[in-house]
Amino acid sequence: MQLDRRHFIGAGAALTLTALLPRGAFAAFSPKPADWRRFALTTKIDIPADGKPVQAWIPVPSVNEEGWMRAEAPAFSGNADSAELKTDAESGAKYVHAVWSSGQAQAELEITAEVETRDRFVDLGEPGQGASLSDEERALYTAPTRLIPTDGIVKATSDMITENMSGDLQKARAIYEWVVESTERNPETRGCGIGDVASMLEMGDLTGKCADLNALYVGLARAAGLPARDVYGLRVAPSKFGYKSLGASSENVSKAQHCRAEVFLEDYGWVAVDPADVRKVMLEEPPKNLDLDDPKVRAVRAGLFGSWEGNWVGYNFAHDVALPGSERDSVGFLMYPQAEIDGVEQDELDPSSFAYEITVREEGA
Repeated sequence: MQLDRRHFIGAGAALTLTALLPRGAFAAFSPKPADWRRFALTTKIDIPADGKPVQAWIPVPSVNEEGWMRAEAPAFSGNADSAELKTDAESGAKYVHAVWSSGQAQAELEITAEVETRDRFVDLGEPGQGASLSDEERALYTAPTRLIPTDGIVKATSDMITENMSGDLQKARAIYEWVVESTERNPETRGCGIGDVASMLEMGDLTGKCADLNALYVGLARAAGLPARDVYGLRVAPSKFGYKSLGASSENVSKAQHCRAEVFLEDYGWVAVDPADVRKVMLEEPPKNLDLDDPKVRAVRAGLFGSWEGNWVGYNFAHDVALPGSERDSVGFLMYPQAEIDGVEQDELDPSSFAYEITVREEGA
């Protein structure tokens, strides 16, 4: 895929069209803060240890953001020799680290976490809602990571998209529109993808899933000097707006992982962004393979810059997480349970062979 200003021009045209549409034109997808919803998440680990030593690192909800998510401390039990709630020093991501020494036939652990969520929405026509970032936070959320550099081709692409633009809102929206226009969801991508932003741009292959496409947004935004972050989490309920692709389909959410993104704008604070879900709707909503002009796509394209639905739980904002005791240096992001048997990494994208299950129950529903 050629990376030139034609993609940006198309994004700008879509932006202009969106701005001219009357308020309420996208009533089919319009998340707004209302009542809080409470969910209980249960993660069960049952690894066939066969007498070998086992370690597991299980992410738990650790995002607490005023207005859209409140996470409580998890409870956990099992037959591990040790199990401890850990916090990643840089990102604040929380996870349970469990260790089983040699001898057990099965490594068993059950973690329950209570979370409250609700829809979020920022009225981008009403500036002055924002909060400030500390120097440390701004440095963290504009810094490169191992898979998301902010120089080279990432910087060049970001500069091309935001050329002659002023103001962080204009730049942030242009990057969003460019990602929507320039990428495609690849159903063959395992899990949620890898998020190797520079490789995507260098190869001209802007396909993948949420951890690829939303990481691309984050990288381009950071390269433009805008604080941005991935939010790694899990879909926990169907979409109340009728989009089957934007919600969980059952109580078993072992494969319902989804990462979103945010960008910090001076007049608004943290703003929800999810171009990957626009592409998911295009690919998966009936009759499938929708184009950008389809009303369903136009609705979510407008809504997913500034809002998202509270049928999803955020785990963390973490990148490059060092897992204590692991044979690996770090993991690019922590959205799936991780485990090693006798030092051998297990496939976190295959819950049945890894032997974990995540279920959800909405309380009061």
